[in-house]
Amino acid sequence: MSRAAPATILSLADRFALWVSTGRITNGLWIGSSQSDSEPDLQRVEAALHLIEQYAPLHYQRVKNNLSRIWVTLVPHGAGCYRHSMNACLLDERVMASENASIEWIATAIVHEATHARLEKWGIRYDEAARHRIERICARRELDFARHLSGVDALHEEITWRLDRHNEKDTSYTDQNMWQKIDQGHAEILRHLGMPEWIIALVFRARTLLNGIRRFTRRSASVSIR
Repeated sequence: MSRAAPATILSLADRFALWVSTGRITNGLWIGSSQSDSEPDLQRVEAALHLIEQYAPLHYQRVKNNLSRIWVTLVPHGAGCYRHSMNACLLDERVMASENASIEWIATAIVHEATHARLEKWGIRYDEAARHRIERICARRELDFARHLSGVDALHEEITWRLDRHNEKDTSYTDQNMWQKIDQGHAEILRHLGMPEWIIALVFRARTLLNGIRRFTRRSASVSIR
């Protein structure tokens, strides 16, 4: 028995980000884009969903059951990700605009992120010790879907390469390395938006200062006063 995607409580930041995006409902899924010219993104996501539905109905049902949204926006940590707070598959708009982002690639990315959502609903947390296994499961779901398609040998090779890479020797999924990658991704987003380097440096210094204040406040609050 499949589980429906849960209702999520969106933060004010999430609500605003979605409000300024353009979106529509497609077969019960909200699809949207934060770009001003959003129609090409929406059409490609719809084409990818149709591809999944046509060639792999089981995968399509899992996408519908486990995701509430598919959102094309700027993603700081990779070509796509699953965002718990929105119960959404996020696809990076820069990758979507590249020649490598075929409809088949978009479809496999959606299958991958829907698998993340499904595992989370079954209580499997994305903790450091479990990340390699989780990523392997998601990559296997991608590969299973891609085998339903023809003429996508390069995509098979890419997924297989990622599947082989997700092993205990790979340190890219440690907490420290993931946060470093996310920081680098945020910096690249600011550069993409045209921010000068001095502003980027100022933003990160301000964030470091705020984090230090929060840690100090938490430590102070935990000290009992007699």
